[in-house]
Amino acid sequence: MHIVLAIVSIIGLWYHLDLKGLTQLKWLIAVVPIWIGDRVIRFIRLFYHNFGKGGTKTLVEALPGNAVRVTVTMARPWKFMPGQHAYLYMPTISFWQSHPFSLAWSEEAEDMNADKIAMNRQDILAMRKTSMSFIIRARTGMTSTLYQRAAASPDGRLVTRCLVEGPYGGEHMLDSYGTVMLFAGGVGITHAVPYVRHLTAGFANGTVATRKVVLVWIIQSPEHLEWIRPWMTQILAMERRREILRIMLFVSRPRSTKEIHSPSSTVQMFPGRPNIDTLMGMEMENQVGMMGVTVCGPGALSDEVRLAVRRKQYEGAINFIEEAFSW
Repeated sequence: MHIVLAIVSIIGLWYHLDLKGLTQLKWLIAVVPIWIGDRVIRFIRLFYHNFGKGGTKTLVEALPGNAVRVTVTMARPWKFMPGQHAYLYMPTISFWQSHPFSLAWSEEAEDMNADKIAMNRQDILAMRKTSMSFIIRARTGMTSTLYQRAAASPDGRLVTRCLVEGPYGGEHMLDSYGTVMLFAGGVGITHAVPYVRHLTAGFANGTVATRKVVLVWIIQSPEHLEWIRPWMTQILAMERRREILRIMLFVSRPRSTKEIHSPSSTVQMFPGRPNIDTLMGMEMENQVGMMGVTVCGPGALSDEVRLAVRRKQYEGAINFIEEAFSW
């Protein structure tokens, strides 16, 4: 509908300016090829990344809490950076629509179906397969249909077709911050997880300045931990992880106190909602270098974290970065 209305608007404006004999028509002449070029380039990029070499393969897994984990094995290798998002087209779920989602995880593996044996570096690069994973919470429309289809499938696993456009974003790199606090609410954890993995690996390799990473995740129920359990298991097993990473989980609606237990001193679980101002103050007392604070989640959480940073901005070196799902 947006594309059709854009075309109608341009055509209508063209005839309006032409009939009036106005000189502004020359600007519209410049706009038309730019708009068409943008659509053509996006189509070519979409086709290149998703077709050929077996195409993309997509697995959708139903998760507790009305969510799905979508894992797309790309036709060609992609370079992934933390903080990026991509547009997903699922023709069998919602034919015309595409929706943006944060990239939660990316891995590269050798293509086991390749016919030839790698003889040089170029062959090795050509045989790589990049998988990209997303966590999608069922709301309305496409996301609701996707979850229902996956939940109704055997073992809650659905194999379908998905075309990925992107990735976009990733302009906020946190490598230069000595201390990083990542606040996430619900499915907003998809924005934080790649940063946690990147900074933890960089600390072990000596490629980042970060010395402290604090992840604060607010969820409604402990079952939401299943959304990222496979990835968090890998992160917790990373080299020197205990020296840099601390995770605080806040369960806002626990069914009983038995659900709340802290696995270790570096991974703690609490009932209720966090006091953002207090947590930030505690970290600033032992701050290492400049502090970077990011937030991804509901608007109320972003507002609370932003307010806390404003209150602390004269107490130390601190920067605020918000990932907002809006235009």
